[in-house]
Amino acid sequence: MPMPTSRTRAAPTNAIYAQSGGVTAVINASAAGVIEAARRSRRIGKLLAGRNGIVGVLEEDLIDTSRESDAAIAALRNMPGGAFGSCRFKLGSLEKNRAQYERLLAVFKAHGVGMFFYNGGGDSADTCLKIAQLGEALGYPLQAIHVPKTIDNDLPRTDTCPGFGSVAKYVAISTREASMDVRSMASTSTRVFVLEVMGRHAGWIAAAAALASDRKLPIPLVLLLPEVPFDTARFLAAVQARVQAHGYCTVVASEGAQTADGKFLADQGTTDAFGHAQLGGVAPLIASLVKRELALKVHWATADYLQRSARHIASATDLEQSYAVGKAAVALALQGRNAVMPTIERVRQRPYTWRIGEAPLQEVANVERKMPREFIDATGFGITPAARGYLAPLIQGEPKTPFEDGLPAYPRLKHVAVKRRLPAFSAAGKPTPA
Repeated sequence: MPMPTSRTRAAPTNAIYAQSGGVTAVINASAAGVIEAARRSRRIGKLLAGRNGIVGVLEEDLIDTSRESDAAIAALRNMPGGAFGSCRFKLGSLEKNRAQYERLLAVFKAHGVGMFFYNGGGDSADTCLKIAQLGEALGYPLQAIHVPKTIDNDLPRTDTCPGFGSVAKYVAISTREASMDVRSMASTSTRVFVLEVMGRHAGWIAAAAALASDRKLPIPLVLLLPEVPFDTARFLAAVQARVQAHGYCTVVASEGAQTADGKFLADQGTTDAFGHAQLGGVAPLIASLVKRELALKVHWATADYLQRSARHIASATDLEQSYAVGKAAVALALQGRNAVMPTIERVRQRPYTWRIGEAPLQEVANVERKMPREFIDATGFGITPAARGYLAPLIQGEPKTPFEDGLPAYPRLKHVAVKRRLPAFSAAGKPTPA
């Protein structure tokens, strides 16, 4: 179905914003960017928020963001998690799931919505594209703009993905600090530490751990990336060599580490709401292997939700970019754009500068960007200077986080519900917890 790239629109003037997929430490900065930009525009009436993503839109469970104070919206920049709730829910095709699409259109019509902003990753880009196609197919004046977000850094057509810089910073810091702990105990206790990080098919997060080691503080690291097939003998030899040379070794394993035949080391045999294999458990598997084959004491940990919620050590660069794409999404809609995503373009490496660009959703939806081969060193267990040059600017800066009584202080939104105008509707195949 051909997609328009622009259109003029006089009405309706209301808009809906929703969050989707695994949240990040800075996704709410994008929410603040969207809401504040919408408030400054006379062409946008109310900005509503879908409670728990597209599920809230389908079920007409909407939040009136105009009831939130300017101060509360500004404070979203400091808040991890999803301020309006997120979901894992993927729309099917228009042909097979027409009832869902008709319901979406009914909700848009009932609330005078002509702009839809969906904040998420690759699957969310697919949902946003389908909603844009919905308006086109049914003749409804609708603009759907995808607001990029994913800690996996695997969206195409953008230099980096909002959310990644902060998780990269967390993983690099945690790797450095844990390694210093292991180093101090290695002579009589733990010799190998294994840290499991997220990353299903792309090793960006695990690669960021390499930033923990530099000339001032070298750390013997072994990275396990999905892009490099796992070979047991080569891995054990690498660990043994580092322990012999340095007394200890830190292994950072992507949850998506896999063998040459494409089988995930930690495949649980189940899938999530998007149809992806559910992963987790590669760290204890690797730790057990090292203990059994090398007879070394091993400790392991999994960063899990900690890596994507650590707002207290977020990247200032990431926070700024996350806010900027939210603000840019509204600007694109006001320019008449449709089925597009604001992107981040790297202008200069030193000093690092960037600007906002634009990409059509047809080139983004369901496309994964993996680590390029030139970013992985010859051993397959580390990164190249080019990768370090790419990654380093993304973790720079420490945004101020307000604290009260020794803990981060986060805003509490009112979440005033919008009065329902339609019959009840239950979204088919409700999402499982993220």
